[in-house]
Formats: sequence, structure tokens, C-alpha cells
Amino acid sequence: MPIPSDDRLIVALDVANALDGLRVAERLGDAVGFYKIGLGMLTGGGLALANELKHDHGKRIFLDMKFFDIGATVEAAVRGIAGFDLDFLTVHGDPQVVSAAKQGASGTDLKILAVTILTSNDRADLDANLIVPGDMAEIVAARAARAFEAGADGVIASPHEAAMIRALPQSAGRLIVTPGVRPMGSDVGDQKRIATPAAAIAAGADHIVVGRPVWQADDPARAAHAILSELP
Repeated sequence: MPIPSDDRLIVALDVANALDGLRVAERLGDAVGFYKIGLGMLTGGGLALANELKHDHGKRIFLDMKFFDIGATVEAAVRGIAGFDLDFLTVHGDPQVVSAAKQGASGTDLKILAVTILTSNDRADLDANLIVPGDMAEIVAARAARAFEAGADGVIASPHEAAMIRALPQSAGRLIVTPGVRPMGSDVGDQKRIATPAAAIAAGADHIVVGRPVWQADDPARAAHAILSELP
């Protein structure tokens, strides 16, 4: 009898198209029960793959679209996504965007996760984008608090800010999902604010997102089990 997967691990299917994503999921089998499908696969059948993994294979799905637009457009887009009966959806963490997304998801189980600061960004990137000066972690925590107050079910934040966010009064009962997670010895890739899986969970994350260290491994299922074995 297969061992139930630990849904704290979300595997990012950052591959070219739905066929490649399905092959990865087939290789992982029962080792993984939760997948992230991002914007890069949208034109490669990403929604069809999300629907197939959810309804034909019993997987949980995190759709990482990072919606950002005027309220009416965000609400309409989220309402359309909610019809797929998926689990998580990302929007940018601006309060008006979060509020519109929650309206679009009303009456469904879709969880709206707010993006605070992308984990590929550092202070120099924020300066280049004319973002308010100050400590990165404090800005992330402030954005998280505002997103929670606007109704977000959770936030996306790097492992470096997870503990600070978890300490916020507004975070009670809310989710923290951390990309930028790399197992010991893995290539950092394009991430700048990273931590190990165990450190991310210990800091207060509910879910960790790992992509290439799993699906690029010679044995993806074994790689997933190795990550899960690190978790407290």
C-alpha cells in the first residue's frame, strides 16, 4: 500500500508544456500529492494539466498566475479559475488586488495567496523598481499584514521572512508558502533569498515549493522523499 504523500512539499512543474508536466507527475507517482503550475506553462496546456492532475489523479494544485490588474479584471479572472476547483491561486499582494480576488473566489474552496516580494528580488532590485526604501524583511512583513487584512488566505514569501510573518497577529490561521527552497547541496539557480526545506518549515512555513531539484533528478521520487525526510 503506498505511503500517503506529505502535502507540505509542493513540486513546481516548471517545464515547457503539459505533456512534459504529466511525465514528471507520472515518474513521481505517489511520492508527491501537490503540484504548482505557473504562468510559463499557461500557453502550453497548463490549465488542462491542472484539471487532469486534480480530477483524474487526485492531486492538489497550486496555480501560480500572480494576477495583477484592475479590480474588475482580477475578480473576473479569479472567478473563471475558481470554476476548475483547484486549491491555491496567487495574486500580487496589493490590498485592492487581494480584495478583488477574494470576491472572485467567493463561494468556492480556492485559497488566494498574496505575493509579497518575489524571491528572485533583492534590495537592489527594489531600488531599481522605485520601491520604498528600508529593510527587505520589514517590507515583506508589512505587505503580508496588509494582504491578510484585505482577506488573503495566505502569502508567498521567502524562507527568510517566514518567521517574521508568522509572528504577525494577522497571520493566525493563514498560510505561508515558501518558494526559494533548496535542499542541501542544490544549485541556487535564479533564487536569491533561499533556505533549506527544514529551515523553511521551522521558520513557520506551511508549504515549501521545490522544482528543479526534484524533477531534474535522475530519480525524482527519490529526490522528493529525500526532501521530505529533512522536514521536522
